[in-house]
Amino acid sequence: MKKYTNTGSKDTRSGFGAGMTELGQKNENVVALCADLIGSLKFDDFKKNHPERFFQVGIAEANMIGIAAGLTIGGKIPFTGTFANFSTGRVYDQIRQSVAYSDKNVKICASHAGLTLGEDGATHQILEDIGLMKMLPGMTVINTCDYNQTKAATIALADHHGPAYLRFGRPVVPNFTPADEPFVIGKAIMLNEGTDVTIIATGHLVWEALIAAEKLEEKGISAEVINIHTIKPLDEEAILKSVAKTGCVVTAEEHNIIGGLGESVSRTLVQNHLVPQEFVAVNDSFGESGTPEQLMEKYKLNHQAIVEAVEKVMKRK
Repeated sequence: MKKYTNTGSKDTRSGFGAGMTELGQKNENVVALCADLIGSLKFDDFKKNHPERFFQVGIAEANMIGIAAGLTIGGKIPFTGTFANFSTGRVYDQIRQSVAYSDKNVKICASHAGLTLGEDGATHQILEDIGLMKMLPGMTVINTCDYNQTKAATIALADHHGPAYLRFGRPVVPNFTPADEPFVIGKAIMLNEGTDVTIIATGHLVWEALIAAEKLEEKGISAEVINIHTIKPLDEEAILKSVAKTGCVVTAEEHNIIGGLGESVSRTLVQNHLVPQEFVAVNDSFGESGTPEQLMEKYKLNHQAIVEAVEKVMKRK
């Protein structure tokens, strides 16, 4: 199998910050709005270099979405930033009415998603945000896996017209995506070719899927690993091509088992090519306080869980 190298662990939110810094220099229509979390969202450089294009809205997330929608009318490309819980759950009505329904060119950028937010606990660890966003007509949904991919996705969104949701995280994670790899919205990335099982992963679970593939190789199991960074629109062609070869699939995501990537893959399989599927996801529960590592282990969101799911699904072939 291919070997991917961790070139230095970084947090994905810093990738977003780096992307915004580059966009600030190359696209004068890009503006940034923040709900009192400049440091957490890594907006510091953008604010320093382009103060006339930075808006500190304060703890008023609904107002932030409304302002962003209004800015698009004048041709601006607004990127809003706050925690994923506040980016979606707190302002769902404003996103639905003012952004999605009105087809406004707003980029909703969400940090601190999933269980890996850690010690802040269940009130901040939103696990249903992908489901909320993907159900909105016309909304593009992206969930990146590392620093480099988050930076590339941020830059790519400026050239993409239409409402979009970009999800990334707080913890330091392996950075293994090539820095020069183009980010194509809606196009899956084949990380490892295999013949026995397809592993489809997104976000922080992509690296865990690669580790799982190595463990499975030691057991004589050939795993195909696909990075689905765009949940919507979903690269159905890549999924169907893979499962036609392997005959079974495991999906892995840091999200509720209901409403996430796994369900999107299931719909594709049911409509086109039905094969056994197992899910690695949070089993319809809220999170709790703990370190990211402790929570990923307790809620079975790691490479061990992926290996177990593969062994289970292969028995169903």
